[in-house]
Amino acid sequence: MPKVGFVSLGCPKNLVDSEVMMGILARSGYEITPRAADADVLVVNTCSFIEPARKESVDSILEMAEYKKFGRAQKLIVAGCLVERYRDEIREQIPEVDAVIGTGDVEKILAACEGETVHDSEPSPTFLYHDLTPRILATPLHTAYIKINEGCDHPCAFCIIPQLRGRFRSRRFESVIREAENLAAAGVREINLIGQDTTFYGEDLGLRNGLPLLLERLAAIENLDWIRFLYCYPNRITPKLLDTIAAHERLVKYMDIPLQHASRSVLARMKRGSNADAFLKMLTRIRRTVPGVSLRTSFIVGFPGETEADFRELCGFVREAEFDWMGVFAYSDEETAKSYACDGKIDADTIGRRRDELMAIQQKISQRKLRKKIGKTFTAMLEGPSAETDLVWTARIEGMAPDIDGKIYVTEIAGVNDSSELPSPGTMARIEITEARDYDLIGRAVEVFARPPRPNGLPEPATASSQPFPILA
Repeated sequence: MPKVGFVSLGCPKNLVDSEVMMGILARSGYEITPRAADADVLVVNTCSFIEPARKESVDSILEMAEYKKFGRAQKLIVAGCLVERYRDEIREQIPEVDAVIGTGDVEKILAACEGETVHDSEPSPTFLYHDLTPRILATPLHTAYIKINEGCDHPCAFCIIPQLRGRFRSRRFESVIREAENLAAAGVREINLIGQDTTFYGEDLGLRNGLPLLLERLAAIENLDWIRFLYCYPNRITPKLLDTIAAHERLVKYMDIPLQHASRSVLARMKRGSNADAFLKMLTRIRRTVPGVSLRTSFIVGFPGETEADFRELCGFVREAEFDWMGVFAYSDEETAKSYACDGKIDADTIGRRRDELMAIQQKISQRKLRKKIGKTFTAMLEGPSAETDLVWTARIEGMAPDIDGKIYVTEIAGVNDSSELPSPGTMARIEITEARDYDLIGRAVEVFARPPRPNGLPEPATASSQPFPILA
């Protein structure tokens, strides 16, 4: 069988596209390999959201081109967001590339691998996978992403996602439910719903309160332990959504709300709206309705026109808001974004200083919050051996999303004396916290919960932490 290797870059939404492409190829007889040197076909699924991501994508393409020049690979295919921006440039400037596949052409990956001519889709991508689309998980077997919508209609001045992924479009309600049920039956214990704006889910289908309705249905799937959704738009956090999260045990008490800034003037220039006072009231309402909720956000520093006073207002807001998790991005001046034409550009040194200062504020907040957990016991999901050492396992409480937040390093698991007694990754446990770091915790599992019988007699995955079809990057 021909072998194909994948390099998947960027966000979880891009990862799902890679999983779909792997599924389409595997269904047609291709073998997925984690070794570039063994691949007959190499696929680089790119990101192009900001300059660092674009550079990483180009570097990865050039690296895989070397494998084609001097190794076994016969074809090199470039897919994803970079193609939507630089389709012609990739073809012209990197002759080793045999085909390009945009975000709207994911289903054409087989034709590209077979050497058929792949015609570009319409200018605005429209592809959206469904529950019958073949898909191979590249995540550990106990956790998976489900993309519930694609594209975006928001006018944010700094963002080029509508150009890369098209207009907003939701998956059909029952299709999402069926996919979640199928994943649960296959051993997945944690579902993470993703989309550029999950809180807008279903509105294009005429569904009122689409996301709360979807969450209610997903919460009824007995074999799932945790269901979370990412990327909330702040003005779409409704009382119905908060009440739904609070009412169902399987819905994790966690919200990711990218606010982008706190200054009214900067938010106006970003075409976002709102202000720090409104955000603080929203956070109070969330914490009152969903006790114990963990909150994550992200900000952009250095947006054109951001004054030192604007930045100081943002710093004060972060101190008062006390988020559990936070990311800070340096403004990237993208030539096709509306903000490219804005005056008042900020120099790179100032942007870097502001980013570091804001993260230093959050680091102290994180330290203080995590130290309060020392001596307490929490229900957590065991993930498997740490990448750093086999002597330590990792775990997450529900307030930690995979890959982007902190984790728990588990030094001891009750009742386990040798490797043959280790529980399957994805098993729930009670973990006593013994130490706190800047963004991570250290603890010991004092109780491991027995897993209920699998449906239809399916066995538990023997090594759920191993990726059966790992990607190269």
